[in-house]
Amino acid sequence: MTGADAILAIDQGTTGSRALIFARDGRMLSSAYEEFPQYFPKPGHVEHDAEEIWASVESTVRRALADARLDPGRLGAIGITNQRETTVLWDRETMKPVAPAIVWQDRRTTGRCDELRNTAAAADIRRITGLVLDPYFSATKLEWLLAQDPQRRRRAEAGDLAFGTIDTWLVQRLTGGAVHATDPTNASRTMLYDLDAGAWDDSLCSLFGVPRAILPEIRPSAGDFGRTDASWMGAEVPICGVAGDQQAALFGQSGWNAGDAKNTYGTGAFLLLQTGSERGPDVPGVLTTASCGPSGEAAFAYEGSILIAGAAIQWLRDSLGLIATAVETEALARSVSDTGGVVFVPAMAGLGTPYWAAEARGAMFGITRGTTRAHLVRAVLESIAHSSADVIEAMTGAMGVDLGTLRVDGGAARNDWLMQAQADLLGRPVIRPRASELTAIGAAGLAGVGAGLWAGPDELERARGGDVRFEPEPRAMELAPAQRRQWKRAIDAVLFWAAGGSGA
Repeated sequence: MTGADAILAIDQGTTGSRALIFARDGRMLSSAYEEFPQYFPKPGHVEHDAEEIWASVESTVRRALADARLDPGRLGAIGITNQRETTVLWDRETMKPVAPAIVWQDRRTTGRCDELRNTAAAADIRRITGLVLDPYFSATKLEWLLAQDPQRRRRAEAGDLAFGTIDTWLVQRLTGGAVHATDPTNASRTMLYDLDAGAWDDSLCSLFGVPRAILPEIRPSAGDFGRTDASWMGAEVPICGVAGDQQAALFGQSGWNAGDAKNTYGTGAFLLLQTGSERGPDVPGVLTTASCGPSGEAAFAYEGSILIAGAAIQWLRDSLGLIATAVETEALARSVSDTGGVVFVPAMAGLGTPYWAAEARGAMFGITRGTTRAHLVRAVLESIAHSSADVIEAMTGAMGVDLGTLRVDGGAARNDWLMQAQADLLGRPVIRPRASELTAIGAAGLAGVGAGLWAGPDELERARGGDVRFEPEPRAMELAPAQRRQWKRAIDAVLFWAAGGSGA
C-alpha cells in the first residue's frame, strides 16, 4: 500500500477505547483496545477521568500503528466515534479537565428533570430537541457542573472554559487545542440543540444556564475537523469524520435510507430507524435524533435507548462473580431449557425507551431453591432481547410500519444464543455483519468519504465482509407471547416500586 490512503478510526466507548486502521479497500489492518476505569462516587453517580480517556486513546492509536507497521504520514484521514452525552468541561488554555466527566449513565440530575417535567419547558424541549427530559442527556449534567463552583461558572461565562462531549474533547486534544468542534449527531444529544435549525438553541442555553462561549462549533459529520498536531504522532493528519457511536453504527450498517434499522448491543443497546432528510412526527417514548445521510450530510432518525445491555453481563462478571468472561454466558444459556421462571429487569440505571423511568432499579423475579447460575445468566441475556423488543414495538407500532429485518452489531451481538433469542421474540430475521466493529467502520466510512478516499458509502460493503442471518424458529415463536407477558408483568412491578408502591 502506497500513499496516504489508510484510515484511522478512533472508537471511544464507555468502558474502553479502540483504535482501528483500515486500508483503502476496506480491509482492517490492525486494532488495539484498552479499558479504563469508571468511578461510582455515590449511588446513581457515574464518572470518568477525561485524562484517562485521552491516555487510552493515545495508547491504542500508537499500538494500532505499530501493529500495522504503518507510518502516521500514510494515514489519509481520521474518523472519530464516541460514547454520547458524557459531559466534559475543561480549561481552554491548558486543556485540563476542571471536573470529572459525567457519564451518560449518570442519574444525579433526576430531581432537576422531575422539576422541569412539570413545567411548560418539557413540551418545548421535546419540540426543539426531539428528546425527552431525562438525566441521560448532557444539558442537566453541564448545568450541575457549573452550579457546583461559582468560580467555575465565572470562568465559563468569560470563555475560559470549554464544554464538549467526548468527540469534542478528543478533537481538541488531537489538534493541540486548535479546533473546538462537534457534529450534529453528538450535538443532538446535549438537549441544547435545535434539531430543525441544526444549531444551538438560545432558549435552552438560557434555561440551563449554559454560556454560549463554552459551546463547540457544529460541523458536518463528514467534514473538516482540522489536522492532528504533528508533535503528537509525527504527522498532520486530517480529521474528516465525526459521529456519535450509534449514528456511526447506523452509517456502518449502510443505514442511510428511510426505513433502515439497526440495533447496537454495547454497554447499553440502541436501536435507530432512519427517517431520511425529513424529521418524522413525534412517537411517544421514542427519541428523534440527528443521523447521517449517504455522504455524511445531516439526516434524521428515530432512536430507542436501553440504558443497560452489555453492562448487565459485566455486572454478572465483575459484581457477582457468576462468570469469568462474557463468552461463558452463551454456553450457560444453552445448558438449560428456559430460565426456570426467572425474569430479570436490568434497570440498574433506570429504564429508557419507552418507559423513561429514571427512578427504576433492577430486579430479579421468580427465584426458587431450584434456581441455578445458568438460569440467572439466561434471564440476564433474555432481558436484553426483551428490552430491545420493547423499543421496536413502541417505534414500529406508533409509526404503523412493519420491521422486515433487524441489523445488529456491538459486543453482545457476537453472542449467537442472544441473537437467536432476539429473532425468536421479534418473529423477524436478525442480520449480523461478519465484521464486528461496525461503529468504527462507520467512523472510517465518514472519514473516507469526507477525505475523498472513498468515492461513496457503498465501499463500506467490503469492510463488513458479508452477513450472518438468524431466522426465527417456529417453536420459539409460539412461546414468545407468553414470555412477553411475563416480561411485562416484571416491568410493571419495577415501575410500581419506582413510584413508591403507589402505582402513580
